[in-house]
Amino acid sequence: MKQVSVVVCGRVQGVGYRYFVRNQAGDLGVSGTVRNNPDGTVSITAVGEEPVLREFLARIRADGDRFIHVARMEVEWNDTGNSFRNFEIRR
Repeated sequence: MKQVSVVVCGRVQGVGYRYFVRNQAGDLGVSGTVRNNPDGTVSITAVGEEPVLREFLARIRADGDRFIHVARMEVEWNDTGNSFRNFEIRR
C-alpha cells in the first residue's frame, strides 16, 4: 500500500471538486480525505495500491469538466502512513 498527498491548484473550490474526488475514490476503492484550503487550493490524502492511485491521480485532473479546472497538482508519494476506513470530505 502507498499513500499519496496532493495539493491541487486551479478552479477547484465552489465547483463541486471535493465531491468529484470522493466519487472517483469510491469508484476505485481508494481511502483517504479531501479538504479545501484557505488559499483556494484543495488537499487530498489517498491510500491504496500504487497502480490504483495512479489511475486516481489521472481521474482527479477532471479533464474535460466544464466547471473544474486543474491548473497544477503537487504530488508527494509515501509509504502508507495513515490508515483510513473510507474516503471522506473534511471541512
